[in-house]
Amino acid sequence: MTKPIRQILILGTGTFAEEIADVISEIPGVSVTGFVENMNPALCGKKLANLPVFWVDELSKISKNHEVICGLGTTFRHLYITQVKKYNVSFATLFHPSSRISQKSGMGEGTFVSSGVTIAAYTQLARHVNVNRGALIGHHTQIGSFVTVGPGANIAGNCRIDDCTYIGMGTLIIDHISVGSHSIVGAGAVVTKDVPDNVQVVGIPAKIVKENIEGK
Repeated sequence: MTKPIRQILILGTGTFAEEIADVISEIPGVSVTGFVENMNPALCGKKLANLPVFWVDELSKISKNHEVICGLGTTFRHLYITQVKKYNVSFATLFHPSSRISQKSGMGEGTFVSSGVTIAAYTQLARHVNVNRGALIGHHTQIGSFVTVGPGANIAGNCRIDDCTYIGMGTLIIDHISVGSHSIVGAGAVVTKDVPDNVQVVGIPAKIVKENIEGK
């Protein structure tokens, strides 16, 4: 008996949501059926990537037959995800077929892994993590909830990235490093020592340039 196609709604209507829809279109057994907007009602009733845009309250009617995944690159997506939980939605966990994820590793609900990603053994991704194209995550590494890992980032083994932290494009984090929650590692940074909570680091080697931030 053929398995039914999983119907996916994407939370968000920005360009990154369109990108996620395109990646999902290459995952067997899954189909994107629309986008969900929660800020600008004027976008509803229109098409995005030739698919309908629904207002967030409509999830109360259509969530029964759909799964959702968040299409926001910002770590503040936790606010949108919290908002939609009241509609009893089911969050999809999806990965592109070109990614390589060790069978000894795991991913929490709502996590999305894009094309060309490698995740090594004994690594755990928590809930609603977004791993962008071509990123590398080493063995025995812990990635917290609502983390964004940018394109081409390379996180070595035995690292820890705490909740709501943004790892920029092309970042290199050496082994046994911890990066605190709600922090930002700027694009191209090389992280050679632990990063505390609520800071932004940039450069080679990475240094703190901002404090008391709340992610990106």
